[in-house]
Amino acid sequence: MHSVVQSVTDRIIERSKDSRKGYLAALEDAKAKGVHRSALSCGNLAHGFAACKPADKDALRQLTKANIGIVTSFNDMLSAHQPYEDYPKLLKQACEEVGSVAQVAAGVPAMCDGVTQGQPGMELSLLSREVIAMATAVGLSHNMFDGALLLGICDKIVPGLLIGALSFGHLPMMFVPAGPMKSGIPNKEKARIRQKFAQGLIGREELLAAESASYHSAGTCTFYGTANSNQLMLEIMGLQLPGSSFVNPDDPLREALNKMAAKQVCRLTEMGTQYTPIGEVVCEKSVVNGIVGILATGGSTNLTMHIVAAARAAGIIVNWDDFSDLSDAVPLLARVYPNGHADINHFHAAGGMALLVKELLDGGLLHEDVNTVAGFGLRKYTQEPKLIDGQLLWVDGISESLDKEVLTHLATPFQPNGGLKLLKGNLGRAVIKVSAVPDKNRIIEGPAIVINDQNDIDALFKAGALDRDCVVVVKGQGPKANGMPELHKLTPFLGSLQDKGFKVALVTDGRMSGASGKVPAAIHLTPEALDGGMIAKVQDGDLIRVNANTGELTLLVDEAVLNAREASLVDLHHSRYGMGRELFGALRRTLSSPETGARSTSAIDEIY
Repeated sequence: MHSVVQSVTDRIIERSKDSRKGYLAALEDAKAKGVHRSALSCGNLAHGFAACKPADKDALRQLTKANIGIVTSFNDMLSAHQPYEDYPKLLKQACEEVGSVAQVAAGVPAMCDGVTQGQPGMELSLLSREVIAMATAVGLSHNMFDGALLLGICDKIVPGLLIGALSFGHLPMMFVPAGPMKSGIPNKEKARIRQKFAQGLIGREELLAAESASYHSAGTCTFYGTANSNQLMLEIMGLQLPGSSFVNPDDPLREALNKMAAKQVCRLTEMGTQYTPIGEVVCEKSVVNGIVGILATGGSTNLTMHIVAAARAAGIIVNWDDFSDLSDAVPLLARVYPNGHADINHFHAAGGMALLVKELLDGGLLHEDVNTVAGFGLRKYTQEPKLIDGQLLWVDGISESLDKEVLTHLATPFQPNGGLKLLKGNLGRAVIKVSAVPDKNRIIEGPAIVINDQNDIDALFKAGALDRDCVVVVKGQGPKANGMPELHKLTPFLGSLQDKGFKVALVTDGRMSGASGKVPAAIHLTPEALDGGMIAKVQDGDLIRVNANTGELTLLVDEAVLNAREASLVDLHHSRYGMGRELFGALRRTLSSPETGARSTSAIDEIY
């Protein structure tokens, strides 16, 4: 093992010693001898199978066959999740073929950040993760199930499902992906058209035509944002079948993988031959593997919160120092938009997950000795699935990249360290994604331009007030303030300023999209303004230094001046009502800091 990877893993294990022990003890208490529904009364059980077909009723009565719960995030507004419409029927048939039963246990909400970007509804996005986790737990709470299949792909859906699943960590569970849509117009062209629209050079009709040519069919969006980062994380953590993440929805291989997932989870139950509960698959080593995978590919900054939150649900305590130290040791091996011009389909074609895992394993950057849903040992994930004469088989993946501009080798990395940097200074702690930021733009020092709403940037841009070197500061965007919406609307404007030759950066206690790229953005700043963070004292004209190379984030104002300065109030009025936001006030106020996962404070920390 690489010394840094081993050192970070060891300190996570030590830091988590008591909480992990408590979690595993809770798993042991929750285990049942035989099928779980045997603990139900006759009335309970009758309710549980009342709507089943006769053969399934007989199977569930016998208490000799596994019952698999399906938790689905299907809706046909979200392109990534539209393919899930027909999955339950297929999964039930596959379970039946191996002598088991499956029932849909729950449906969970799945909102699309692509639809809500820049809109009031985006303020529910991060909060929806907690709702999904709770909805997952409600679905599994009937104690009818011996395992589960989790159908989710995008932004908050995967971490929400995972957090909820880990509260039933004694059960085996697998994620079942649906795959990305096929490639549309090149991502570079899409970004160019967005910037032209921001500059007023083209109209809405031309912009909409370009967006429609990019997001054009069922399947996950093809850029390397949070959705595809989720899929890579799940696979490298051993939570879905090897090579299953990036197979297109209409590929015959997709259906074969879905059927195999259903059959495999039956084998992982206590009635099967390979009992492997999800609470043992998610361990300190697999969490480190997930972080390494994200860093090696320049994945979404949203995972700096979601991995932390999911790990905590399993009694594992991770922080941003862990991410930062690993990032210093893990080289960047992939360039997928916004870190390059290719999309996730090109990554998959170049060698994909099998080649990535092989490179990282051979370099000692991943732990091989982990449980996975495919069996013990991560080396299984250097294989890729193939349909050969109608039969699903796994064969050794290629050892040489087919496109070295998209996926390269440890000997020739795109950069010697990963795609993330921890920033520290008198403003607090923040993260910055550097994988797509050119070297010349990694050190920015300029006067602050302070706004309290991302929508304010439009008027400033059109008035020419931003035509200079500057650091745009957007405050009052943290979890407790307004649910920490993504500030993706800023990207075209700041990108245009950068293209004009100005040195610009962003500092915010909010989030940026998983698709954020070339503009240096110090995000997730903690403490947030509402929690007394220094960002609340920043004023127009204050000099700020953002140094992504050294990890410095400094407000260059005399300490005595700052001590005497009053913090500006965070205006919460616009976030308290409309678009359902009034329903989430109590939950929003309980969210923890981004570095601790922006989680709703709950009994998890108290119990484990």
